[in-house]
Amino acid sequence: MPPPAQPVFETLTPHRSELGEGPVWDARTRALCWVDITSGHIHEFRFPDNNHSLLDTGEMVGAVALLPDGNYLAALQSGLAVIDRESGARKPLCHPEAARPGNRYNDGKCDPAGRFWVGTMALDEQPGAGSLYMLNSDLTTELKVEGVSISNGLAWSADQRTLYYIDSPTRRVQAFDFDKKTGNLSNRRVAFSIPEEEGSPDGMTIDREGMLWIAHWDGWQVARWNPANGEKLLGWRLPAARITSCTFGGDGMNDLFVTSARVGLSAKELASQPLAGAVFLIKNCGYGGWEPDWCSYPTLQKR
Repeated sequence: MPPPAQPVFETLTPHRSELGEGPVWDARTRALCWVDITSGHIHEFRFPDNNHSLLDTGEMVGAVALLPDGNYLAALQSGLAVIDRESGARKPLCHPEAARPGNRYNDGKCDPAGRFWVGTMALDEQPGAGSLYMLNSDLTTELKVEGVSISNGLAWSADQRTLYYIDSPTRRVQAFDFDKKTGNLSNRRVAFSIPEEEGSPDGMTIDREGMLWIAHWDGWQVARWNPANGEKLLGWRLPAARITSCTFGGDGMNDLFVTSARVGLSAKELASQPLAGAVFLIKNCGYGGWEPDWCSYPTLQKR
């Protein structure tokens, strides 16, 4: 059966995030985790008991990834840290932008080797003030891309040889040759550009056919794009303008989860978008993804 032209969606919880981002599927606990960046909250919805909970970090949190022991590796305003998933206790690791208090972290993900990548941006969105970093196995950070304005979506190809990357204001999806063993990037190029009328590209994921799913900020949609030729394959409209990110999850990795935001909307816009800030769920969406890669840092595992 072909996927629907416009699927049926539901909202995961009644909660509305200010700036919902970074959804991560935990296949072991059957839970979706995501962040509300400006509120400093890490959310978790567990499907076995339909329980929604949150951790208040007390500061902005740009992204989280999962460690093998189930805890979070989080990109906080004060730097990268391990956060206990139950108690909220934290263990600071490093802060590559400690000398840039006007910046914050924005979107991060694990690569196929289990290394955490995370980008930054200026709080006032100053062009070129951000960067993209990789956390090495010895917990040092390595600068990968600089001169970034709003570091956003990351996705690796199924053969693990290509990294796709979004710096939102450029409206481009960039591609790099990726060396899984070292994390080195080379042969930077533009995979394709996104027309202004589609909205600004934000977070993204990749499906089992190698197609990119991109959340469109101020575009009212999540869309599927072919990175080989830049063809837009479909666009699913949602009842919120500021769509922020997406990931696959659920049984068989066949459900699509989409985050959104309400930050910056006027009172009139909020009244017309009561679902802004929701997490949308499209069950059995007709496509499937890969289970997310877990962080792999031996020195951070429980003994």
